[in-house]
Amino acid sequence: MASSAVPNGGSGSSSLIVSFGEMLIDFVPTVSGVSLAEAPGFLKAPGGAPANVAIAVARLGGKAAFVGKLGDDEFGHMLAGILKENGVIGDGINFDKGARTALAFVTLKADGDREFMFYRNPSADMLLQPEELNLELIRSAKVFHYGSISLIVEPCRSAHLKAMQEAKDAGALLSYDPNLRLPLWPSAEEAREQILSIWDKAEIIKVSDVELEFLTGSDKIDDASALSLWHDNLKLLLVTLGEKGCRYYTKGFHGSVEAFHVKAVDTTGAGDSFVGALLTKIVDDQSVLEDEARLREVLKFANACGAITTTKKGAIPALPAEADALSLINSSSQ
Repeated sequence: MASSAVPNGGSGSSSLIVSFGEMLIDFVPTVSGVSLAEAPGFLKAPGGAPANVAIAVARLGGKAAFVGKLGDDEFGHMLAGILKENGVIGDGINFDKGARTALAFVTLKADGDREFMFYRNPSADMLLQPEELNLELIRSAKVFHYGSISLIVEPCRSAHLKAMQEAKDAGALLSYDPNLRLPLWPSAEEAREQILSIWDKAEIIKVSDVELEFLTGSDKIDDASALSLWHDNLKLLLVTLGEKGCRYYTKGFHGSVEAFHVKAVDTTGAGDSFVGALLTKIVDDQSVLEDEARLREVLKFANACGAITTTKKGAIPALPAEADALSLINSSSQ
């Protein structure tokens, strides 16, 4: 069986991965390669990086929960329904009666890259309060995953810090994908400062090549640049390089894993798919992080999941099942 090459098949995953943060609706132009103003129409696509990760985990057979706040509106209840339909535990979802569910208009440029325009003034996710957290759910996480958008404003920032501390105190592995969205921050300086303010707490960190440049202030995507972000609590630092695959760094070794070549239609959610795959594969056996051969297999699987996600529009519809990823790996190694 091909799946034996991948440690700890997702279908056997029983430990809980909790994702914390925002869930929103992306409005994607019906035509690629146009500006928002030129778009003749939009398709609504559920999104938000932490929610995408939760669904990615569930679709790969892992056990996932989402903690965050949605508007008590049609879109908010639609999003909660999508989480439920995808098998994500929704006991950490709150609804805000006064604020709307966040919206984002996402333009896919001709090369498949994205431009964002956000409607959050404030949106429900920004209003999650520390006392609204489902602490029982958070404390039962084996892995606690989060981004940086929840750090932008209060009260959500305090809720984020509290949830992170509760998860850590209960023994969870902390996983961080900053998921930089500059238009949401008051300034680039503030974004860099806040993203780095919780940097040394995380044990797994995934950054894109663009985020690496932003955080280091260097235009070099190399080992020295990546290792400048290393800290003593880290077990794994990942730099994703789009069609060039990914680089990995641990205390004992580092290297790179090649990407799978597919026809990219929309890169939205590829990084979230990658993270979901990685977390699903290590949640029940973190010793993978200290075994380079096994870690490389896991990252190959994560790369396959990320690649598949770029082949359809919208993040969630494109997130693969384990069989899809194994099929791509097998067809590429023929």
